[in-house]
Amino acid sequence: MPGTVLLLAASPVGRGRLVDAASVLPVLAAVPPAVLAGTDTANVVELADPLEPQAVLTRLRAAATAPGPLTLFVTGQLQLDRRQRLPHLALARTTPATVRYTGLPWHWLREELRLRPPGSTTLVADLHADPESWQWLGANPLDCGRTTAVYGRIAPPRGRRTVAAPTYMKAVATILRSGSRPAVDQLHQAAVTRVAADGEVGDLLLPQHLVPAQQQWPVPAPSWTGQQPVAAPAGPAPGGGGAVAAAGAPAAVPAARPSAPGASPDPHTAISAAVKDGRHREADELAAQWERQARDAHGDGSDQALHWAEVRADLAMFAGDAERSCRTWLTVAEARLAAGQPADAPAVEAAVDRAHHQWGRIGDPARARELGPALAELRRRVPGRREGALDDVRGRLRDLQTQA
Repeated sequence: MPGTVLLLAASPVGRGRLVDAASVLPVLAAVPPAVLAGTDTANVVELADPLEPQAVLTRLRAAATAPGPLTLFVTGQLQLDRRQRLPHLALARTTPATVRYTGLPWHWLREELRLRPPGSTTLVADLHADPESWQWLGANPLDCGRTTAVYGRIAPPRGRRTVAAPTYMKAVATILRSGSRPAVDQLHQAAVTRVAADGEVGDLLLPQHLVPAQQQWPVPAPSWTGQQPVAAPAGPAPGGGGAVAAAGAPAAVPAARPSAPGASPDPHTAISAAVKDGRHREADELAAQWERQARDAHGDGSDQALHWAEVRADLAMFAGDAERSCRTWLTVAEARLAAGQPADAPAVEAAVDRAHHQWGRIGDPARARELGPALAELRRRVPGRREGALDDVRGRLRDLQTQA
């Protein structure tokens, strides 16, 4: 199956630039696509110093939904927004005062990759941190999703007047240009060795696999099998916006379905496989069972239950049911707000943004008119990061009402 490669290099224009990120793209572009992806054939998408975070999100979302292995090569600098103190990848127009609106929130990347099958996604990163983000990294991991294998380095601040070179990513590209495609962990080690030989020290290295080996999640059987419940750990599989329940907390869940030798017991794996095969109803049934278990064990508004509601919203999108996806995202957003989460919390903003996106894809004007007022009210409370989002909802709703 063909692979997909996303080459993203971004850094601010002007005095705020810490690294000349785009300088690595000619070297990476000289590597054959199949070598970049580690597959027989591959599609390559290149983003050089993009201006708009929404444009990056569109390309990222398309890459994340493509079948087959996905490899991302990300070069740039990390900065924190002043309001929430969350990491962003700085883009061409990013300044310290505008990070929240002009940078790419790192959690967007995590959210877009969260439903990909385990073992199918690799992120290779060469990032430079400003002093604030470097301090933040001392207490917080750079979360890239539960199933994403991450390799690379984060370089500490080098000095205010120094524009660094992306030496780690250039080393990766140089090795790949030789025509060989070593395993990613070997590629990473070789690049780190070259960087260290050039005298760069103090980097935070990123060989991260965010799925602990000891975490095992039984896959519930479809409800129509008639199998009896058995005991299993409570809570959803890690990822999404939810916290993982304490280990050993028992809950009744449907019996695990027999799986092939070596198959992963993570329910997300079975769900992803069902979607890939076009078995959308079965995928939703599996997610619905986990949602019911989470509600019974932790409550309707718990992070565990909302995680599975979010999964079902995405599954409706994959099935082409924009109305159901929109309704589910609206419900998730309302539940998070009712639980006391602030309107600018990443999970709340993401839910409203996705509801808005799916609302725009509803083909039946009557259904869109029905959901429009609820979305407009949510947009009033959660304006999000994209200027004019509320005006967009109100304008389309007026058009729909005029058509009626």
